Amino acid sequence: MFSSVLVANRGEIAVRIVKTLRRMGIRSVVACSIPDRRSLAVRMADAHVLLEGYSAAETYLDMDAVIAAALESGCEAIHPGYGFLSERPEFARRCRDAGLVFVGPPAEVLAGLGDKAEARRLAVANGVPVVPGWDGEDDEATLAREAERLGYPLMIKARGGGGGRGMRAILGPGELQDAIQSARREAQAAFGDPGLLLEMLVTRAHHVEVQILADAHGNVIHLGERDCSVQRRHQKLIEETPSPAVDDALRQSLTAAAIRFARAVGYVNAGTFEFLVGEPAEGGRRPFYFLEVNPRLQVEHPVTEMVTGLDLVELQLRIAAGDLLALRQDEVRFSGHAIEFRVNAEDPWEDFRPSAGRIRSIGVGTTRFDSGFEDGDVVPTQYDSLLAKAIVHGPDRAAALAIARRDLRYGRVAGVQTNIPLHRAVVSSATFTAGDATVDWLEAALPALLDGAVAPPDAWLAAAVAMTVGDETAPGRRASGLAAWIGAGGRSVWLSDGGREREVRLWQAGADVGEASIDGVRVSYRVIDDGAARVVVHLGEAAHVLRVDRSEETQHEFHVHELAERTDGGWVFRLAPPPSLPRRAHVSAGAATAILAPLAGTVAAMRVAEGDEVEAGQLVAVLEAMKMEHRITAPSAGRVASVVARVRDVVREGDVLVELA
Repeated sequence: MFSSVLVANRGEIAVRIVKTLRRMGIRSVVACSIPDRRSLAVRMADAHVLLEGYSAAETYLDMDAVIAAALESGCEAIHPGYGFLSERPEFARRCRDAGLVFVGPPAEVLAGLGDKAEARRLAVANGVPVVPGWDGEDDEATLAREAERLGYPLMIKARGGGGGRGMRAILGPGELQDAIQSARREAQAAFGDPGLLLEMLVTRAHHVEVQILADAHGNVIHLGERDCSVQRRHQKLIEETPSPAVDDALRQSLTAAAIRFARAVGYVNAGTFEFLVGEPAEGGRRPFYFLEVNPRLQVEHPVTEMVTGLDLVELQLRIAAGDLLALRQDEVRFSGHAIEFRVNAEDPWEDFRPSAGRIRSIGVGTTRFDSGFEDGDVVPTQYDSLLAKAIVHGPDRAAALAIARRDLRYGRVAGVQTNIPLHRAVVSSATFTAGDATVDWLEAALPALLDGAVAPPDAWLAAAVAMTVGDETAPGRRASGLAAWIGAGGRSVWLSDGGREREVRLWQAGADVGEASIDGVRVSYRVIDDGAARVVVHLGEAAHVLRVDRSEETQHEFHVHELAERTDGGWVFRLAPPPSLPRRAHVSAGAATAILAPLAGTVAAMRVAEGDEVEAGQLVAVLEAMKMEHRITAPSAGRVASVVARVRDVVREGDVLVELA
């Protein structure tokens, strides 16, 4: 076994790998960029090597720098995690040439599976069904001809990679040309390969993947399947095992196909063989089609670990060290049901805009919580938005769902916006509860889910009003110890529901009465203290009555219910400090309009110069944040008086980018 391993990744997966290395007694070395130099992974590791740079291209994707870091720190192997260099055959080859062990499949396997067209041909040759499509010449004329032959709707895909990059759904011939050009640009940027292929679009399908382990001695086993159908823009948000769409007969067919394919390509190490499972056909059997192979550890691997009791990172390391698989197929035991929720730093109500900044507190009391961050850590703008993974486990799916509903209600990430409220809405929806969520469900259901995830204004008001109970400023009342933020004409109370932070204004007329407002709507209130930890709040002339329970652990947490509601319903709020005012650079007296950065990021492009005339809605700049580009447009017509920001400048939310006269 290795004595020292370089972790060539960041965030929660780097932390995850370090934990296993520590348990196994293997020295862990983390390669980190400048923004990650104080990260949790670095703090946990035995040592770290600083990669001089900020962006992924300058650091985690720099093969020379990563290999040099491993050699200089005395490592014998490199664990690439997922993303970055984990699927690059050239990197695996270069590790081998440098005398380092790459913890993953051989370079030749990576090369064969990295081209989706070649992977499709390998699947067909080994009796694994594929979606009808075209994987030959990909010039525009050929793609147009084959699209007509196949019929619409279609999916166009990049040949050279996955993760949703270079994928476009095409509903009719009028969309084909733009989709080809757009997908080709994205594929070139993401994978350095503009090649494309076509597949028929399978609607109302489940995305089901089979976890494989294979050693270098010809032994191959599976660890069951995972359902990853809850997706947005081809990015997975929720994964579970076993799949609610797979029965024993289908499971046997899927796992047999995956093992047959793995043996045929000489697969070694951990990998995931992905399939689309269609709606039941005649006789009730569901058809399935091969999608692709992810030749690495998956983000969603913890759900498999929860139901099998195995450590996939340890198994990867042992296989990479040349060991035989430690168990046979008939020795794999499955127990219960597990669901994983990806906690992302993004605002679902602002088109999932990334949210960077300092985390004041983070935690979800689920069965397992894999996070790359702790209280006080800063979420950088240079990388993707994944903060953590909240995993629940129960004896069956119904029990796991009940645990998820309870635990997600109390989940918190303060300081940045997250998608936790959306997860709460999904697990409470009838479609997900029934196991009927397909790959196209979330996109269609998003408006209703987001509407349902919003706590009503009265709930925010009641939580804020509950703070007045025991307020030392009210005559004859005991001190509550809760600070409100004093402002002219009233008190500003800032609350968080775990996903957003909002302000409530309070005007106390006495110990138990006053007025409160949110979003400019002002209502009267009356509060009745039912005990040390519970109050009843009457709001407005219509007297909407809500019960507020104060946490026994901290007075800063409030659970708001309808009066007759069971205690597992309602909404949870926590006291939050007021947000800092956005920084405002000086705007010259002659400027009528300042165009501000709507979020923290790096200026990727500036499309205007001083003196330019611009129209309302015209593109003026492009910001890059968390691996996404954000277009900044002019709010009104005008002349550019000054360009404040320059390309490659790192800006914070509220910084002035351009001044218009």
